[in-house]
Amino acid sequence: MSRYSLHNLLDWMYGGVDPSFAGNGGPECAAFLSGQQRFLESLVFLSVGIVEILVSLWKLRQLHVRELETHLLQQPQTKQESLGKNVLLVVLCLVFGLEVGFKFATRTVIYLLNPCHVVTMMQIFLLACPPCRSAMILFRLQMHMLNGALLALLFPVVNTRLLPFEMEIYYIQHVMLYVVPIYLLGKGGIYTPEPLCNFWWALLSTGFMFVYHFSILQILGLATEVNLNNMLCPAISDPFYGPWYRIWASGHQTVMTMAHGKLVILLYYSAVPAFKCTLDLLRLPAKKID
Repeated sequence: MSRYSLHNLLDWMYGGVDPSFAGNGGPECAAFLSGQQRFLESLVFLSVGIVEILVSLWKLRQLHVRELETHLLQQPQTKQESLGKNVLLVVLCLVFGLEVGFKFATRTVIYLLNPCHVVTMMQIFLLACPPCRSAMILFRLQMHMLNGALLALLFPVVNTRLLPFEMEIYYIQHVMLYVVPIYLLGKGGIYTPEPLCNFWWALLSTGFMFVYHFSILQILGLATEVNLNNMLCPAISDPFYGPWYRIWASGHQTVMTMAHGKLVILLYYSAVPAFKCTLDLLRLPAKKID
């Protein structure tokens, strides 16, 4: 029974976090910001996040019921899931399973609370869950949480990934975060995004992100001295490295959250007709030869 003691469980959670790696955690990272600055920033952004959530929910309640009924009626009434959806589910589960295995092997399970892992779990649920109200809500929320995947690909933090294939899984997982929503967009029905002029879902996602970061991640980070999603100190690749990095991050991530999901949707619906047109043009010579 001793190996299931609280001490051993905590060791599995964050015992392998090495503070000697820059931006990984430790006392120096936890003391990067003064207690007063950390408290004031938390108070402001938690208040902003709660207001965003309440306002967004109030507006969405007025629009959601009619829209949900429409999309459920459009959804094909079949119990058989497509082969592509099942294959994608298996691939995503394997990739995330390997990532979880790496976290247990390195005794850094706490890092699974980082937003990109949370969004991956949301996407696994979307692929496994039949079309329903919950699927529609999660689909629209995660569409506006993909900006973290873009940042992870543009500014990768891989200095702590030392196991074989661990770095490759990092990139594969973040690419899969784009593959899943693009595939679901193609299915339509319950996976239809809101109109481009509707920013309430993006605002709701922004509010959830503020509350999640400045409450759960920050509190756990301070308690364990683990730099969860850079809430204690900036990443080594952060272009806004300095004492005001969280304010800069809150600003540019708000803009990215509001715009990034819309850009993904716009690019998808612009690329599909162009792709179909290209395929039609490639088929024309074959018809003439016949």
